[in-house]
Amino acid sequence: MTPGAQHSDGPAVQPLRSDAERNRERIIAAARTVFARDGLNASMASVAREAGVGIATMFRRFPTKEELVDAVFSDRMGAYVDVVTVALEDPDPWNGFVGYIETACAMQAADSGFADVLTMTFPTAEVLEERRNRAYEAMLVLIDRAKATGRLREDFDPSDLVLIHMANAGVVNATGDAAPDAWRRVVALIIQSLEAPARGPLPASPGHEPLYKAMLRAGQGTSAPPSGKSG
Repeated sequence: MTPGAQHSDGPAVQPLRSDAERNRERIIAAARTVFARDGLNASMASVAREAGVGIATMFRRFPTKEELVDAVFSDRMGAYVDVVTVALEDPDPWNGFVGYIETACAMQAADSGFADVLTMTFPTAEVLEERRNRAYEAMLVLIDRAKATGRLREDFDPSDLVLIHMANAGVVNATGDAAPDAWRRVVALIIQSLEAPARGPLPASPGHEPLYKAMLRAGQGTSAPPSGKSG
């Protein structure tokens, strides 16, 4: 290969890679803004507009919405794992449990997209789901410890965590900036209802599998292609 050909090959490839990476970062930053404001039902087209890129560029970088969700929220799910870790380190398991509920719900209130993420599941978002599963396994330990203190009601089921996040997300999304602190009252009411001694029995838990199906369906419901985009 002649020196001239070698010179032309290098610059011809590198700018494309650099442009692609810049577009990717612009899309992720735009998605953070759009999802935080509008939740995960925001369309891929609205993210593309926020990023200032065409819809074709959007789908080249992120062929599915799940891939975009993974890129945007994996770090937030990492912070969520840290919340559970801090709760486990509290010498008082009940305080740790309450601290987890309050902090996780505050994370939902601060970001409508993350409020939705905790109520949905995205099987192909591998990093996000691995971190979610790690947090869940740690929460099982925390729940057992809180029950052992006698402060957490015995009929609390781990699947109730999903219901708590669904309830909080509903309040966050319904009230928005009209009543931005309404979620705090709801969370306080929930926490007080969880403390032993219980005032009465709870209805049967829906269980893990039905709630997983609900979360999966909700996640799939955010992934409808934009108008005019098939497949």
